[in-house]
Amino acid sequence: MTSATSTSLLELIDRADERGLAAAGLACLDRCLAVFAPDRAEVLRPVWAAVARGDGGAWGEAVEKARVELDGSGAQGDDVTALVRGMLAGVPAEWAAEPLRAWARECSGAALAVHGRYDATEAGPLFAGELRRQQAVLESAAHGPTGLRRARDLSTEGGRVLRAVVSRRARTA
Repeated sequence: MTSATSTSLLELIDRADERGLAAAGLACLDRCLAVFAPDRAEVLRPVWAAVARGDGGAWGEAVEKARVELDGSGAQGDDVTALVRGMLAGVPAEWAAEPLRAWARECSGAALAVHGRYDATEAGPLFAGELRRQQAVLESAAHGPTGLRRARDLSTEGGRVLRAVVSRRARTA
């Protein structure tokens, strides 16, 4: 990650409001869930709905329900599973800027690490694409519920890309 690019992403995280921060962290988790639990993609739908409404009470409930539904998913002892479990475990129940900001930063780093693990080269195209998606999600989320639709679409697209790369790797291994 170049200094200018990482600064730009960190600046976007620093300037984001609660909704933008929740969307940023959730989008990272959503994309990585494609590898962690590919058959459970819809588990995060109620969490996305809470973000769209900016509803802190619904957020906490939806997060807890997703944690329960995803408990036990992923391969045991796998480093990607550990990163995704960390993202899920770190979701703050409180809808407040500082805990959401810390979580968004952690998710950003974890998602970049997951993508970097599957990239052919260090900081290759998969990593670069993830970085661009993270920036686009933060920029889109700043435009309210309409922007969140785009953020979710970007997340879905990113999950498909990551799943395809992982599948291709598994076939050639």
